[in-house]
Amino acid sequence: MCGRYYIEPDEEMLPFIEEAGDSPLAERIAETTNHMLVTKGEVRPTNVAPVVATNKIGAQRTFPMVWGFSLPHRTGTLFNARVETAAAKPTFRDSWHQRRCAVPASWYFEWEHPIDPTTSKKRTGDKYAIRPARSHLTWLAGLYRLEQRNGMQVPVFTILTTEPSDSVRFIHDRMPVILPAHAIKEWVRPQSDPTRVLPSALT
Repeated sequence: MCGRYYIEPDEEMLPFIEEAGDSPLAERIAETTNHMLVTKGEVRPTNVAPVVATNKIGAQRTFPMVWGFSLPHRTGTLFNARVETAAAKPTFRDSWHQRRCAVPASWYFEWEHPIDPTTSKKRTGDKYAIRPARSHLTWLAGLYRLEQRNGMQVPVFTILTTEPSDSVRFIHDRMPVILPAHAIKEWVRPQSDPTRVLPSALT
């Protein structure tokens, strides 16, 4: 699961922040959703954040996008999608095949949920900041689509999750799919086969 991540505007992250902020979409999304692009700090579902995808001519670019797919006749957002079923689920199927994205983060957060021995129920424990070793950027694999919001087509994204690696299994039973930097270009390319990219995901 991934319900929070962090943006630190250091030299690795700043180019993505600036490119998303310079996009004409940033102002239009702010007017439509009342959310400004997050340029520093914690990112939550429904926030606007920098996301890497391809433009209409296939070039890799950074766009401002809203975190979370909406569902008709339901409240809340789908801010995560299970990588094991995304290709088959109607909500994610088209995006899986044609609209993949990568979310640059400094790190992501997860909360430990230990069992309370007095009640045998899960409780919220410590909050962990997690990122790959020896890395300043954490590339979260995602999907995106366009949604109609107040008369405007707004790009929205969701983050793919998978089984946890051994190093974080004690914290949570899911973790985001984290890609190495060299796999981003192929992951976001609409013509590529995502199943061929996923084996490179970090564990």
